[in-house]
Amino acid sequence: MNESSPILNISIFGVFVLITLFVVIRASRNNKTAADYLAAGRAFTGPQNGIAIAGDYLSAASFLGIAGAIALNGYDGFLYSIGFLVAWLVALLLVAELLRNTGKYTMGDVLSFRMRQRPVRAAAATSTMAVSFFYLLAQMAGAGGLVALLLGITGTGGQAIVIAVVGALMIAYVLIGGMKGTTWVQIIKAVLLIVGAGVMTLWVLGKYGFNLSSLLGAAVDAAPKAGEKLLGPGLQYGKTGTSKLDFLSLALALVLGTAGLPHILMRFYTVPTAKEARRSVVWAIWLIGIFYLFTLVLGYGAGALVGPDKINAAPGKANSAAPLLALELGGPILLGLIAAVAFATILAVVAGLTITASASFAHDIYANVIKKGNGGESKTDEVKVARITAIVIGLVSIGGGIVANGQNVAFLVALAFAVAASANLPTILYSLFWKRFNTSGALWSIYGGLIVTITLIILSPAVSGTPTSMFKNADFDLFPLSNPGIVSIPIAFLLGYLGTILSKDQADPAKQAEMEVRSLTGAGAEKAIAH
Repeated sequence: MNESSPILNISIFGVFVLITLFVVIRASRNNKTAADYLAAGRAFTGPQNGIAIAGDYLSAASFLGIAGAIALNGYDGFLYSIGFLVAWLVALLLVAELLRNTGKYTMGDVLSFRMRQRPVRAAAATSTMAVSFFYLLAQMAGAGGLVALLLGITGTGGQAIVIAVVGALMIAYVLIGGMKGTTWVQIIKAVLLIVGAGVMTLWVLGKYGFNLSSLLGAAVDAAPKAGEKLLGPGLQYGKTGTSKLDFLSLALALVLGTAGLPHILMRFYTVPTAKEARRSVVWAIWLIGIFYLFTLVLGYGAGALVGPDKINAAPGKANSAAPLLALELGGPILLGLIAAVAFATILAVVAGLTITASASFAHDIYANVIKKGNGGESKTDEVKVARITAIVIGLVSIGGGIVANGQNVAFLVALAFAVAASANLPTILYSLFWKRFNTSGALWSIYGGLIVTITLIILSPAVSGTPTSMFKNADFDLFPLSNPGIVSIPIAFLLGYLGTILSKDQADPAKQAEMEVRSLTGAGAEKAIAH
């Protein structure tokens, strides 16, 4: 990696950070109430929010992890993209509009609408924190690996400093700008990422006469060990029955997890109406779909032009495929630009995660559990607590990121999806569509899904027992699958059902009717705030 220029890369990073900080400070001027800080005053249009959702969703895993997975494993790597994209149909058809109509700032608003407020909000906040933490770990680990690659830092101490800098910037964005500032950072980042990936895609195709077959042939030739297997399923997941089941489990977690990701769900509250929420998802699907087609070309392009041996030898291994391809195509300048885009990607996503987790704590735990809903709307207490929580979450995620450094980013994100699909999605769907669903059912499905998923992850080969595990020298992998989705998701649905029918807890018919009317028509939904 001697060809990369650390000074040039740091300069490009610096320019991006200065521009985004300026935008965040400008955006923060109107942060007067809790709705301004936590939901951006519900003032973004559908297309703006759609671009921001793409910015929030296309994480380091999408750019670095998937491009690397395709470069090394071909078709099997691209299946991540398919899972991440198809998942949006669940969000569009089942969740987006109904959530916007029913909630205010957080997932807890929807889940507790017709339940006993305090226990359900506490459970929703716990689950939000768990998903956000797994996701933050992935982004922080990605930041460490990426910047190590670009600045030529090989020691873990240097990478730890990088992770701390990312964490400090993320805390600054959230403290200063709230949801409004964070949304603008995500919009800027989405545009940069999609344009950057588009330019590289055309460049790669141009090298092969815009002939995809020639590109795929070159990728096969550059990987003699894998050969033709790069072009079909089974290279990564098809070796044994267990690995096939593991892939099915991963796919289930990806497809069902998106509709349960708190930082994505919270974006629906930044638009004025449910119609705009639906428009924003349509925009997001188009942008994300186009980007994932780019990753196909970038992944195979990295395989063909850089080669799997060089990718595996780089500091970030699979995560370094896209930056190495940029270096191969356009030298240090393109590498610096693409690296800055990847760095922006990480910053925008961690800022979105942090504001979600801090909003959930401030709104669900502080305002509704501790204060029992007596805090006023314009009072600054909720915002103050959200800001303090953001600092704490930032510090914890810096520590976690240093520990998780070196893990495969796409895999860590898949774990976050497994928790979201198991703990959140069953409760959301039951709340919106099952009249009899009650508080006990909600608590059983959230806590049950959370406990089952995290227990199975701890007992899986991802954590111990194999050379690629988190703890290589330990061996307590009692559960054979790396991703627990195929077991934990049905268990969470079952627990929600059992918790409801076995309890004497009666659902409130009036509240249930109100929620149904509100979710389907938008009558009584939160309005945009005029300044």
